[in-house]
Amino acid sequence: MDSVLDPPGMPVAYASGLLVGHTLEHQHGTREFTMRHRTRGRRVLGLRSRTVLACIAAASALLGVATLPALSGTAAAAEQEYRRGPDPTLASLQAQEGPFAYATVTVPDQATYDGGTIYYPTDTSQGTFGAIAISPGYTGYQNSIAWYGRLLASNGFVVFTIDVENTNYDQPNARGEQLLDALDYLTQTSSVRSRIDPNRLAVAGHSMGGGGALRASYLRPSLQASIPLTPYHTWKNWSWVTVPTMIFGAENDTVTEVEDHAEPFYNTLTSAQERFYIELNAPADHLTPTSYDPTIGQYTLAFAKRYIDNDTRYEQFLCPPPAPSSAVEESRSSCPGS
Repeated sequence: MDSVLDPPGMPVAYASGLLVGHTLEHQHGTREFTMRHRTRGRRVLGLRSRTVLACIAAASALLGVATLPALSGTAAAAEQEYRRGPDPTLASLQAQEGPFAYATVTVPDQATYDGGTIYYPTDTSQGTFGAIAISPGYTGYQNSIAWYGRLLASNGFVVFTIDVENTNYDQPNARGEQLLDALDYLTQTSSVRSRIDPNRLAVAGHSMGGGGALRASYLRPSLQASIPLTPYHTWKNWSWVTVPTMIFGAENDTVTEVEDHAEPFYNTLTSAQERFYIELNAPADHLTPTSYDPTIGQYTLAFAKRYIDNDTRYEQFLCPPPAPSSAVEESRSSCPGS
C-alpha cells in the first residue's frame, strides 16, 4: 500500500523509494506558455539527466575532480526512447485508431475494484509496451472510457479500463488507489504481464476518476504520466505531485467548472516535471471525454507517447501548445525542454 500523509501535511515516504520527506530540490524557474495569458512557475526535476551530467562535468573540471560517477541504471533508462510504430503525423494523431492490431481480455471482479477490460497490442516484435490504467467518473462505467482503450492500444500501449468498486459512492481518493491496484494487477498477475514494461506506467480518469489520477500520481511518483479529464477533487493543491500531467477542462462544464477544478489543479502542479492544460471550447462540457473527441485523442496520444515511451518524435505536437480555435478555448504548458 502506498502510504503518505494527506495534505495539508507533506509526503513522508513514497513506497517507490524515490522520495523521502518533502526534500524536492527546485531547479531554476522555467517559462510557462499560455495561449490566453502568461503565467510563471517552477518545475522540479525537469532537466534531462544528460543536461545535469553536463553541468556536473563542467563543475568537476573547474574543481579539478578527475572522475565522475557512472550514469545510474535509472538515469540511463530515463534517456532511452521506446519508439513503437511509424513516425507520427497530425493525421495519425487525429485518427480514432492507430496502426497496431489489438485484442482484449476481460478481467473479473477483484478485491478492490470490479474488474474491467485490458486492451493490448498483439504485435510481439517490438518489445514490451507501456501501460495505462483508466477510471470512469461518478456513476460511470468502463464503457464510458472504452474509446481510450481502443485508441491507445492501437498505438502501442496496454490499457486497462476499470469498473470501480462502487461507482455511486467511491470518491476520487478511492478511485486513485484502485487505479494503482489495477496497474499492479497488469504487471504482476494479468495474462499480458510479459508484454508490459513495469517501469513505463501511467494513469488517467474522467471526473472523479480524473481526481483519482491526481491522487494516484501523488501516491506513486514513479508513474510516467497522468491524464485527468474534466477532473473533480476537493483538494485544490497538488504541489507535491512530480509526475508529468496533462489536464483537460471544458468551457461548458457546469459539473466541475474549470475555475474551481481543472485550472487550480494545473496552477498548483508546480513540482510536476512537465504540465499541460487544454480547455476545450464550447459546446464541450463535462461529459465530452466519455466519447471520442479528436482534440482529446490527439493530445492524449501525443502526451502518452512523449512521457510513457519517452518518444521525442511527439514533442513537436505538444509544444508550443495549441492556439485558441473552434476546438480549444485556451491552453497552457511548461513545454518540454524549456
